[in-house]
Amino acid sequence: MTRPDQPRPDQPRPDQHPRRRVLLAVAAFVALTVVAAACGSSGSSRATTGTTDGTPATTEDLAGPLTLVTHDSFAVSDSVLQAFEAQTGIQVKVLHEGDAVEMVNKAILTKDNPEGDVLFGIDNNTLTRAYDAGLFEPYAAAGLDQIDQQYQLDDQQRVTPIDHADVCLNYDVGWFDQHHIAPPQSMDDLTKPAYKGLLVVENPATSTPGLAFMLASIDNSGQDGWQDYWKALRANGVQVVDGWEQAYNTAFSGSAGKGDKPIVVSYATSPPAEVLNASSPPATAPTAVVPGSCFRQIEFAGVLSGTRRPAAAQAFIDFMLSRPFQEDMPLQMYVEPVNRQATEPDVFTKYVSTPGVLHQLDPTDIGNNRDTWIDQWTTTVLR
Repeated sequence: MTRPDQPRPDQPRPDQHPRRRVLLAVAAFVALTVVAAACGSSGSSRATTGTTDGTPATTEDLAGPLTLVTHDSFAVSDSVLQAFEAQTGIQVKVLHEGDAVEMVNKAILTKDNPEGDVLFGIDNNTLTRAYDAGLFEPYAAAGLDQIDQQYQLDDQQRVTPIDHADVCLNYDVGWFDQHHIAPPQSMDDLTKPAYKGLLVVENPATSTPGLAFMLASIDNSGQDGWQDYWKALRANGVQVVDGWEQAYNTAFSGSAGKGDKPIVVSYATSPPAEVLNASSPPATAPTAVVPGSCFRQIEFAGVLSGTRRPAAAQAFIDFMLSRPFQEDMPLQMYVEPVNRQATEPDVFTKYVSTPGVLHQLDPTDIGNNRDTWIDQWTTTVLR
């Protein structure tokens, strides 16, 4: 998912002992592959793991630089990444490729000569395009047994779930208190006269959260009713902007931008972000989530077809599922871990909630209909 950059406060590192065990396990994976290669043929440094073009991998494939292709919102603590590099000998280069859609498009265009070895940040709204293009090599990652089945959407294991975040309507608690108006309690409430001119959303053609909210409306109102829902929102004065930054940081009244719209499409993790970014911690979050308005996004990582470092790529995906990375993500990217053993920070435990229905659509249905739905949305709302 394309999370815009938000200020990320320094995070105290959790207990080091379980983290060290996981990192040593990744190091053991690399070491065992090298040992297996040495035992398999005298005088040869060839590993038993092959590259995706059918040629055997060398030990240099394991220890050489690895390029992670990802979106601009990717972030990891230096200490966590450096620990992986120190334990495995694998140096990691991070290649930021714009938002998630732009990243996937470029990866497909360069599939025959990939820019990297691992891609992270593709989500359940764009998976089928990558499958159709043959973008990934299957890999059953270590640690999948700690991941709930609800996140494992690919039975061929071309991609590995890494995190999830819920796109939700957020509202400015203080604004509604000051104006003595009850905050909305559902998506449908936003078509009522009381909320006329109060909502700002992102264009689904240019924004990941905008796309997710459009999909939530399809799941909520059905194939026969979702366009009528948007007609009602248009009649009720909905504002449409290109992306999250403009919507949340400029138009939304509950952010630092102090805009004039008290309802915005953002994330379930936005309330704890507001708490963390406050000059002094408030007793309660200044923003909240509208019940029944959330659409679940799951982010995945995969080994890119054509990589010449398959063993190193697999080791890095194992690392992304491990507790060190999973416990680092929440305050780095404002997403939630998928590893059930990972501990979330207290601010997430206290302030992240997705009340009511959680909307989802099958990735295949999204892939088959996404472009048509976006065209219909554009015709309904913008023309």
